[in-house]
Amino acid sequence: MKKTKIGLGQLLVEGGEPERNLDRAIELITKAKKNNCEIILLPECLDFGWTHPSGLEKSKEIPGEFSKILSNSAKENNIYICAGLTEKNLINNKNYNSAILIDNDGKIISKYRKINILKKAFEFYDIGNKLEVIDTKLGKIGINICSDNYHDAIDIGYVLGRMGAEIILSPSSWTVDYNVTEEMDPYKNKWIDQFQKISKIFGIPVISTTSVGYIVGGPFEGKKMVGCSIATDKNGLLIKGDFNEFASDLKIVEVEIKNSGIKGTEIGKKIYK
Repeated sequence: MKKTKIGLGQLLVEGGEPERNLDRAIELITKAKKNNCEIILLPECLDFGWTHPSGLEKSKEIPGEFSKILSNSAKENNIYICAGLTEKNLINNKNYNSAILIDNDGKIISKYRKINILKKAFEFYDIGNKLEVIDTKLGKIGINICSDNYHDAIDIGYVLGRMGAEIILSPSSWTVDYNVTEEMDPYKNKWIDQFQKISKIFGIPVISTTSVGYIVGGPFEGKKMVGCSIATDKNGLLIKGDFNEFASDLKIVEVEIKNSGIKGTEIGKKIYK
């Protein structure tokens, strides 16, 4: 069993402004290190913003220009980084909504392409076709992205658990209508319930960090990303980020990363009991 401090980097993401977004990401990475975090989790598509049209033509390869900025920061700060980027695959000329895991030496050790893409986002991202759990010195880490955790896609988290994930990290970009206020409790238990199911079955932490800011351009223009990033473990909700559509913020949570000891058909008994 290992206790690990994780920073939830609730990042202000401006559509079509990758340099500014990455500058803010570096600030949060540095802050996380100063607070003794071993991992920082950053949001989905933090470069161009989720479904921003500029990402169609200006997205970069992974490894590439934007991932290198994050890799350098990971090495400089001696910290693991999990972050969402818009990926251009030059072989098939397709874009992917991707997440990378960078170790504290600055090496990209895992890349995941989102599977459960929303219909309105089909023109922006192709479908991923691989799940992976990577063994690190901090534990076995699985990655998915945002709507991969919808109630009709929870099997993605279940598969990561079955593959031996001891923690699941999920870069996200949760959106609501522009007129929604904190008092309305925009998500209620939508995400908490899903994450708690996985946490309780597999005995592992599930952590999601979402962006903040107003969406400009694309099919979701006018909506806003309001944060409320969350972390759960087998005992329930650990932390919930602030409702905040205006500014970057860092929340810190300490989690236990350990192997639950259940495998194979024993997991099935817990899921379908």
